[in-house]
Amino acid sequence: MGEGTIGNIILIGFSYTGKSSVGREVARKLGWRLVDTDDEIVRLSGKPIADIFAQDGEKRFREMEKEALENVCREKDVVISTGGGIVMDPANREVMGNCGVVICLEAKPTTIHRRLLKDAEDNPEQEVRPLLAVADPLGRIEQLKGSRQPLYALADWTVHTDNLTIEEVAEEIIHGWEKGQKRGGEGGNVSQKVQQDAACVVTTATESYPVFVGWGFLEQLGERMRDAGLQGSAYVVSDSQVFPLYGDAVRSILEKAGFAVDSMVVPQGEQSKSFETAIHIYDWLVGNRAERRDSVIALGGGVVGDLAGFVAATFLRGIPLVQVPTSLIGMFDSAIGGKVAVDHPQGKNLIGAFYQPRLVIADIQTLTTLPQRELVSGWAEVIKHAMIRDVHLMELLEERAEGLHRLDREVTTRVVSRSAAIKAEVVSEDEKEGGLRAILNYGHTIGHGLEAATDYGRFLHGEAVAIGMMGAAMISQRVGLLSSEVVRRQRSLLEMFGLPTSCSDVDLGSVMGAMKLDKKVRGKKIRWVLLTDVGQTVIRDDVPGDVVENVIRELLQS
Repeated sequence: MGEGTIGNIILIGFSYTGKSSVGREVARKLGWRLVDTDDEIVRLSGKPIADIFAQDGEKRFREMEKEALENVCREKDVVISTGGGIVMDPANREVMGNCGVVICLEAKPTTIHRRLLKDAEDNPEQEVRPLLAVADPLGRIEQLKGSRQPLYALADWTVHTDNLTIEEVAEEIIHGWEKGQKRGGEGGNVSQKVQQDAACVVTTATESYPVFVGWGFLEQLGERMRDAGLQGSAYVVSDSQVFPLYGDAVRSILEKAGFAVDSMVVPQGEQSKSFETAIHIYDWLVGNRAERRDSVIALGGGVVGDLAGFVAATFLRGIPLVQVPTSLIGMFDSAIGGKVAVDHPQGKNLIGAFYQPRLVIADIQTLTTLPQRELVSGWAEVIKHAMIRDVHLMELLEERAEGLHRLDREVTTRVVSRSAAIKAEVVSEDEKEGGLRAILNYGHTIGHGLEAATDYGRFLHGEAVAIGMMGAAMISQRVGLLSSEVVRRQRSLLEMFGLPTSCSDVDLGSVMGAMKLDKKVRGKKIRWVLLTDVGQTVIRDDVPGDVVENVIRELLQS
């Protein structure tokens, strides 16, 4: 491979888009060799793919897939046909990006389904394909392909194979490869540049999606949705505060990208996160005859994101969700990770689901229209991320607080991107709060108790969390885990951003009662997220009740 050029051709895409058959034709035309990563896995293991899955599990298969990819990418002048799920691993994407021009073969789910059925008919002796071994093969294809689509969109070149012959697809691949060589000579391939646009990528066991953070990024909404394979109608859910500011612009952006657009505006505030409001949105979607291929766009803060996400997760058993957060908390916290819910009169977020969006677009510029109190509230979750995960982020917050108060473009984008990446890292490792993700609840046990005790009307979420963080830090100190210096440093940082560290006129019994209904209670014991130092957490369910009560009493008497 010559300096400044890109050598190999790497074919990615869903099953039955034509990677193997077209790859052979491309290799023939170029005089190269075709290598199939699945064939390489079989060679390495000495047994069929189906046996690897059955005997060793998918995790072992993915490990061997990575090894096979690394092996073939050391070669020169090869066309590499990859498995449909190979893009899910960030390390694989990096290897492919450095190895050659990454070309995605695309096809509609109905085309894939038709090809799958024909293959099964033509080869009745082969084992039942996993995609067919379900009650609704087409639905399974749509769901699985949709979850991978944002990563397929990172390719340098895309060829839609539905109505093309093998010869025509091969010609398009070679054309894309030639274009990719030129771009590579100018300083890197396109997929790497697209990945650099994303602040982070959330990758769970079943889903993967990018989070874009930047100034003026709202203009990219339609384009990014198309890149993610979304189509049909876009149903925008927003609130009475945000929609007048951005509703018309979002409609125009989406229509320009080819989407049919309709919108629903709910009252601003936590009271909209209710079953009643959700039913109102269901009625609207039913009236518009919304389909499973259509999308719900959550345009607004955390309340809108939770509410619209809950509706998307449950309507028609799940339709695509796009998060467009306009609040600080939304940008790096509530819009990322797939926790969607509505409130119950006895507790916040008690009725909900884990449902990941297809993508998140956070436009930093929208923060300039955010009411000052809501902006201040948002900094609490940034500070939380620093306290539980990143001492360097805490130092940055301390050093650049003034610029962040002014929403300086460079430092605000940097801080929001880093905070979003922290959330993405945690969620990618633990999607459903089975372990690590629980640390994101630092400050939330007391915070949710305060919100419930005041009927969600007195505190903004970040304000309640800030007070809850102080309570968690004080508890950490009193059970011998944390130094008084870290408690002082946290208090100073919260106050630096204008956040409360105590309150008054709240009933202690109401707070304690609400905490017992918290989702983090197990075996009737509250699981506390506590600190041992900045960036170091521990989960404890043995905190003495009198310690908790005394700390909360102090918080409420200040």
